[in-house]
Amino acid sequence: MILTDTHIHLYSEDYEKDREDLIENAFQQNIERFFLPAIDSETTEAMYELEARYPENVFLMMGLHPTHVQENYEEELKHVEEQFERRRFYAVGEIGIDLHWDKSTLEIQQKAFRWQIKLAKKYKLPIVIHCRKAFDEIFDILGEEKSDDLFGIFHCFTGNLEQAKRALSYNLKLGIGGVVTFKNGKIDKFLNEIPLEEIVLETDGPYLSPTPFRGKRNEPEYLIKVAEKLAGIYEKPLAEIAEITTRNSKDIFGI
Repeated sequence: MILTDTHIHLYSEDYEKDREDLIENAFQQNIERFFLPAIDSETTEAMYELEARYPENVFLMMGLHPTHVQENYEEELKHVEEQFERRRFYAVGEIGIDLHWDKSTLEIQQKAFRWQIKLAKKYKLPIVIHCRKAFDEIFDILGEEKSDDLFGIFHCFTGNLEQAKRALSYNLKLGIGGVVTFKNGKIDKFLNEIPLEEIVLETDGPYLSPTPFRGKRNEPEYLIKVAEKLAGIYEKPLAEIAEITTRNSKDIFGI
C-alpha cells in the first residue's frame, strides 16, 4: 500500500525543527509520495533542497500562489517562467484566486491565474488550483480556458456538490484533505456521489489538520486520517483507497 500526498508544504518553516522525523513517520504509514506546491520565489531553493534529499519521494510544482500576487507579481511570474526554462516540474501550482485576505488584488490575481494556465498548456502540465471565497471567479476563467489540454487538481476542495461537478467538468480532480474530517466541513455529506476515480488525497500541511488534530500543526503522517475517512465514506478498505487515489495522482502528474 502506497499513499500519495498531492499537496504539502514540506519546506515550511513550521517543519524546520523536526522535518526529517516527520517524513520518516510518514514513511512508516506507507505515505511515500509528496508533491510540493510553490508559493513564490522565496521558497524555491528550499524546495530544491528537499527534492535533492528525497529524490524518490519529493516532486515539485512551480507557480505563484494567489495570496502572493502583489505589486511585484510580474517579476514573480518571470521567476516562475525562468524555472520552467531550467528544469522539469510536475505541475503549475499552486495558482488561483483568494478573496479571503485581500479583494483589492482581484484584477492582478486574475491576470496571474490566466498567465499560469497558459504556461501549463505550453508545457502540457496539470494546474493545481487554490480557491478561497472565489468559486465564481475561478470558474469564469476556467470556462474561458477550457480545452483538452486543461487539466489538474482543484486543491483543498471545500465547495458543494454542484461546484464539485462543475470542477470535474473542467477535467479537474478534487483534492481532499483534512476538511473532510471536520464536523462542519460538509463535503463528507456528498462526496460518495463523486467517483473515487476523481479524488486525490492531500494534507496541505502544515495547514488544515484533520480531526482530532484540528487547530494544530498538520503533519505528513496525518494523511492517513484523511484516507481512513474516505474509506468510511466510500465503504472500501483503506488499501483500496490508497491504490485508487495514488493511481489518480499518477494520471495527473505522470509519475
